[in-house]
Amino acid sequence: MPRQMNRVRLLVFNAALGVLDYSVPEGMTVEPGSVVVGPLGPRQVLGIVWEPERLSAQEVPDAKLRPLLEVLPVPPLPARLRRLIEWTADYYCAQLSSVARMALGSSAALRGGGTTTEYRLSGEEPKRLTPQRAVALDALQGEQASIRELAELASVSEGVLRGMVGAGLLEPVTVDLDRPYPPALPDFDQPELSEGQRKAADTFVEAVKARKFAPFLLDGVTGSGKTETYFEAVAEAIREGRQILVLLPEIALTENFLRRFEQRFGVSPVQWHSSLKASERRRAWRAIAFGEAQVVVGARSALFLPYPKLGLIVVDEAHEVSFKQDDGVRYNARDVAVIRAKFEQIPVILASATPALESMQLAEAGVYRKIDLPDRFGGATLPQINILDLRQEPPERGRWLAPRLVDEMKERLARGEQSLLFLNRRGYAPLTLCRNCGYRFQCPNCTAWLVEHRFSQRLACHHCGHETPVPEACPDCGTADCLVACGPGVERIADEVAEILPEARTALVTSDTMNNPEAIAEFVAMAEGRAIDVIIGTQLVTKGYHFPELTLVGVVDADLGLEGGDLRAAERTYQQVAQVAGRAGRGEKPGEVLIQTRHPEASVIAALAAGDRDAFYAAETEARRDAGAPPFGRWAAIIVSSEDLSEAQSAARAIGGTAPDHPDMLVLGPAPAPLSLLRGRHRFRLLINARRSAELQRYLREWLDPLEFPRGVRVHIDIDPYSFV
Repeated sequence: MPRQMNRVRLLVFNAALGVLDYSVPEGMTVEPGSVVVGPLGPRQVLGIVWEPERLSAQEVPDAKLRPLLEVLPVPPLPARLRRLIEWTADYYCAQLSSVARMALGSSAALRGGGTTTEYRLSGEEPKRLTPQRAVALDALQGEQASIRELAELASVSEGVLRGMVGAGLLEPVTVDLDRPYPPALPDFDQPELSEGQRKAADTFVEAVKARKFAPFLLDGVTGSGKTETYFEAVAEAIREGRQILVLLPEIALTENFLRRFEQRFGVSPVQWHSSLKASERRRAWRAIAFGEAQVVVGARSALFLPYPKLGLIVVDEAHEVSFKQDDGVRYNARDVAVIRAKFEQIPVILASATPALESMQLAEAGVYRKIDLPDRFGGATLPQINILDLRQEPPERGRWLAPRLVDEMKERLARGEQSLLFLNRRGYAPLTLCRNCGYRFQCPNCTAWLVEHRFSQRLACHHCGHETPVPEACPDCGTADCLVACGPGVERIADEVAEILPEARTALVTSDTMNNPEAIAEFVAMAEGRAIDVIIGTQLVTKGYHFPELTLVGVVDADLGLEGGDLRAAERTYQQVAQVAGRAGRGEKPGEVLIQTRHPEASVIAALAAGDRDAFYAAETEARRDAGAPPFGRWAAIIVSSEDLSEAQSAARAIGGTAPDHPDMLVLGPAPAPLSLLRGRHRFRLLINARRSAELQRYLREWLDPLEFPRGVRVHIDIDPYSFV
C-alpha cells in the first residue's frame, strides 16, 4: 500500500520552473512516480511526483502550498525508471524534466480508456468525383484513421474528407482505445538452429532465467542468424511473463523484422515509432504501462517507456549511428539501454555484424560477454570482395559506373539474379550550378548546397527541409537552360542504369521513396518475388534485408564516407560497406562485391578487400589510443547558436575565454561549425577532449552554469558526440 503523503515534490515539464511543491488533499493517495495535475496560477501543470530528497527546491511552508487537483489513472513510473531518468540527465548534462518527458510518450494515454471514431473507405461507388476526392480514394485504400490523419495521408484538406463522409464514401468506425493485443506464442514455430546458434541461444535463455544484469555483445557475420538466436531469449522471457524491448535503429528495418517475428511467434509485436497514428501510440503506451504489452519493437524513444516488468532488452544493429540523438536530449540509446538493464537487473543483448569499437573494447575488458557467430546460417558463404580502382578502370565520360561493374550487372541480369548498387547520397546531384556565371544553389537557412531531386523536380536542403522548384533560368544571370548537375546521387545512378540496362526492372530505396511502412513492405515483396532486377539505394539497403537471388553488390563511391570532419569516418565507412556487402550471396548462390574507389591503399578499403576485420579494428584501436579518443579518452562538444551572428560569436568567445585550465581536459575552439548556418541559426562549436578518468560532466557544469547569455543564444552540450557538423 502506498503511504499517505501530505505534501509532494513535483517534477514539471518546464525547465524554467523545474520543481514545485504541492499539498495533497484529504482522501487523495499519491506515491513517488504518480502522474498528477496541479494548479499554476490560472493554469494547470502536469508533473511526476518525485522523492523530495532527490530533488532540491526552495522550501515553502505547508500553509502556502496549493493542493493537487488530480492523480491521473495510470500506474506510477517505476523507481527503476526514475533512477534511469536521473542518470541520463546527469550523464548527458540534460534537464531532468526533458528526460522525464520521454517516459510519457503520449499525453492522450494519461486519460483513461474509452472509444474514438476513425474513418475508412466504405466501398460505395462515387456519384460525383472531384479531383481531390479521386486523390483521396486512391491514397486511402486500406487505411483507417482520424479525419486529420487521413487528410495528412492523402494530402487533401479535412473539408474534402468531411464531404466524403457526407456523401457516404467514408464510413465511421468505433474503436476501443484499450483493446488488448493478441498474445505472442513462445512455441509457435520453433526454428532449427545450427550448433553455434543453439549454444548462443542457450546462453541467452539462461541469462533471462537468472534475472540478473548481464550485458552481451552478439557479434555475428551478416546472415549468421543473430535474430533467430536472440528470439529464443525473447521466447523464454514471454514464458516467464516478462516484457521485452527490441530497439531497431530505423523504421525501414521494422517491416522485415515484423514479418520474421510473426513467423516465429504467431503475432506482430507492439510497435513504437514516429510513424504511429495518435490512437496507436495511445494504445501502445497504456499497454506498456499496465504490463500488458509483451514484446515492444521500437526506435530509440521506446527505451524510456514505463515497463513495469521488463525482462530483456535487445539492441539490434547496435553499431548504428542513428541510435544517437542529435537534438533535444542528446543521448545514445545503445549505451542507455545497457544502463537501463543494469537498473532493471536484466540481460541486454547488443547485436551487430560490425560492432562499434567502444563495444569491442568493453568486451575485451570483460565488461560485456562476447558471443560469436562466425559462420553464415545454412552453409551460405560470405561474398567475394574485389576492389575496382577508378584510376585504372574509370567509368565512361559522363557516367559513374565502371565498365567491369556494368558487365557484372549485365551477367546477373542474363542469369535472372539481382544486383544492388549502394551510394549514400540522396537525390540526383549534390550540387547544381549555372554553367554561364557559376552561380551555385545554396540553402537560405543553412551553409549547405541544395540537392537536386529530379523525381520531385525540386531543389532541397537535407538539413532544414527547405525546398524550391528547379528554375528554368539562372536566378543570378537570367540565362535559360544553363543549369548543370554536379556529382552523382542515387537518382542519377538510377538514370544511368536505365540507359545501360533498359530492360532491367529497378527500385530506388531512399528515405525519400521509402518513407512509410507500406512502401517498404511493397518493396520487400517485389524484391522477394523477383519483380526487381537492380536495387539502387542509400544506407537504408545496407542492413536487415534477405534477398536470396541478390548475388552482386556494387559500392559506387567507397571514398564518400571518408570525406569531411567525422572523427569516426574510417569506422563508419567500414561498417557501412561491410553491411551492404553482407546483402550479397545470402542464399545458395555465391555473392560478389565490387568496391569502386580512388584510394585502394586506404586502411579501411584494404581491410575490406582482405576481409580482415580484426586488422582494421586493431589499427583503428591504436589510432584512437594515440589520439586519446573514445574509448580511451572522452569527448564532449559545446554548440552555441543564435539567429544573430555577432551574438553567437560573442557567446562562444565568452565560453572559450572562461575555459578551465585543467590537466585532464583539452579545450579546442571556439570555431565556426562546419555547418555554420543551420535552420537560420549561426553556429559555433568547442570540442573537449578529456582523460577517461576525468569528471567531465562536473567540469562542464562548473564551467558553464555561472555564465549568462542573451535570450536568443542557445548553448547545447553533447556528451560522446557522433556528429561534428
